[in-house]
Amino acid sequence: MNKILFIADFFSDQLAAGGELNNSVLINLLTAKGYEITSINSHLINERHLSSQKNIIVANFKNLSEENKSKIQDKNYIIYEHDHKYLKDRNPGIYPEYKAPKEDIINREFYENAKAVLCQSSFHTKILKENLEIDNVANLSGNLWSEEHLSLLEEMSKVEKIDKCAIISSVTPHKNTRKAIAYCETIAAEYVLIPPGGSQEFLRELGKYKTLVFLPETPETLSRIVVEARMMGMKTKTTNNIGALHEDWFSKKGLDLIEHMRYRQEEIINLVLGALNE
Repeated sequence: MNKILFIADFFSDQLAAGGELNNSVLINLLTAKGYEITSINSHLINERHLSSQKNIIVANFKNLSEENKSKIQDKNYIIYEHDHKYLKDRNPGIYPEYKAPKEDIINREFYENAKAVLCQSSFHTKILKENLEIDNVANLSGNLWSEEHLSLLEEMSKVEKIDKCAIISSVTPHKNTRKAIAYCETIAAEYVLIPPGGSQEFLRELGKYKTLVFLPETPETLSRIVVEARMMGMKTKTTNNIGALHEDWFSKKGLDLIEHMRYRQEEIINLVLGALNE
């Protein structure tokens, strides 16, 4: 049986955020294909883990030591990239045309020596490639959802919508809740503030409303929440900072988009395994 070491800062039972939920589905799909997955938090990696594994998938790695980054570069590994960990503050939005000066680039060798760096959208891919000037980069063009979540999104796509705008009430400044509120007030649209989350209860609450207003100040590599809103049949008021908006499938909505993401699962798994086995 093929073995894969899966490294991440957190897993979905520790943090139910978009990247962690995506990783959980990836691990389950790889397991279903017969791969033996060892999941380990990045700060807990030791020599035993690295010496016993042939194939490595690195997801979020903020807590991975420099020593272990160096050791992993001698292995067969890919980076399943969720954001911009090649920048000191992980935010390309503070630079003109998203291009950082050389002194703000970090982890370049770690990205360059990976078998592949897998990005979430063409938008994400373009920003990463232009900053790192590397060619081992591929666009996954989507995220992964469990069948349970897809079934819920399908259920919510059939719900009659309340004619109000939904705004994610985030304390993170660059998520720009304040601007979303200002937009709704400017056009005299009723709105509701919804606490962020990745749970089914969160999706059931969000999916009741007609429109999601989400105006982030920084590039979203895909924006799982925007895709989920469209899968639930909602309208979306966003900006060009949304990675999903740059994909051909973004014109889809409701059941069409749900079925597309079901289809993308196999394509994404094939890209992951193809990169590892290249």
